[in-house]
Amino acid sequence: MKTNVLPSVIVTMILVITIPPWSPAAAQDSTKTAQPVEQQSDGEWIQLFNGKDMSGWKPKIRGSEFGENWGNTFRVEDGLLKVRYDQYDQFDERFGHLFYKDNFSNYVLRLEYRFVGDQVKGGPGWARRNSGAMLHGQDPATMTKDQKFPVSIEVQLLGGAGTEKRPTLNLCTPGTNVVMDNKLVKRHCTSSSSKTYAGDQWVTCEIEVRGNQVIRHKMDGQVVLEYNQPQLDERDGEAKALIVDGNLMLDGGSISLQSESHPCDFRKVEIKILDD
Repeated sequence: MKTNVLPSVIVTMILVITIPPWSPAAAQDSTKTAQPVEQQSDGEWIQLFNGKDMSGWKPKIRGSEFGENWGNTFRVEDGLLKVRYDQYDQFDERFGHLFYKDNFSNYVLRLEYRFVGDQVKGGPGWARRNSGAMLHGQDPATMTKDQKFPVSIEVQLLGGAGTEKRPTLNLCTPGTNVVMDNKLVKRHCTSSSSKTYAGDQWVTCEIEVRGNQVIRHKMDGQVVLEYNQPQLDERDGEAKALIVDGNLMLDGGSISLQSESHPCDFRKVEIKILDD
């Protein structure tokens, strides 16, 4: 998603399940992944991507209906989950997200990713070597056809694009706000303290998610960004439609991976469920 900062690399997170898949209220009563959550023990890694196909995943691409994989944007080849644009003439702001079927609340999410090739024609300059993992997200079935991004907390994945410093695992907030140092932060993007990961190298990251309490972005075992109380932004029209009984707080929701106009690969997407 657009930012003055730039996206990140690999991510590990901590999740707890919420409500049934694709449920609008799915941020309170999480469900799980490949195996029923109730059968998983705390500390066990669960593979959300099986390395063979997109079982459990479903796309929502701007301008298309939920479930339509326009331009074969998301695909599995050579054991990798790939984001590609070879069937696009131009990007035309077709921002996309690949949603996992279950919702989570308390967990650690770990990602292995890399950027490859060139950005598709028409992609915005800020989206070069840019992707992301969207957490505490809205039910994709509630997104409008032309909605660019789900209301969510975005862990921005950025790759070095030259000689400038470009940290990964930044924070962007489409339709949301967070608290840092006991202050409500309303700016759209906040940079992490990570180093720059240039070229086509594989990057591994982890995101620790503790419901509404705290979210930590980690690179190489070190916290590079931390914040509290993720919440809906009542100034945002798409977020405003999701507010129930005046409650702004987010303690769980969907997880999705982005397509923002630069080809990228995901080699591993795994989660470790944590106790409440």
